[in-house]
Amino acid sequence: MGRRSGAEVSGMSEPDDDLIALEEVKRLAGVGKTMIYRLERAGNFPKRFKPGGYASRWSRREVMAWREQQREARG
Repeated sequence: MGRRSGAEVSGMSEPDDDLIALEEVKRLAGVGKTMIYRLERAGNFPKRFKPGGYASRWSRREVMAWREQQREARG
């Protein structure tokens, strides 16, 4: 049984927008855990989902859009 995204669980069909763990977010964003949480608190990074317990997940689509914004802002 494969991982299912929050969109798939809720009935929406967006298979390219799975929820990803912190390690994948760090890899995609190119920054560490502390910076991700700082940017999120400041409103400059996508907010995490809390699917249950202590788990945190981010939308792959939102993280990728943030990364693209960073590239565009660079010029």
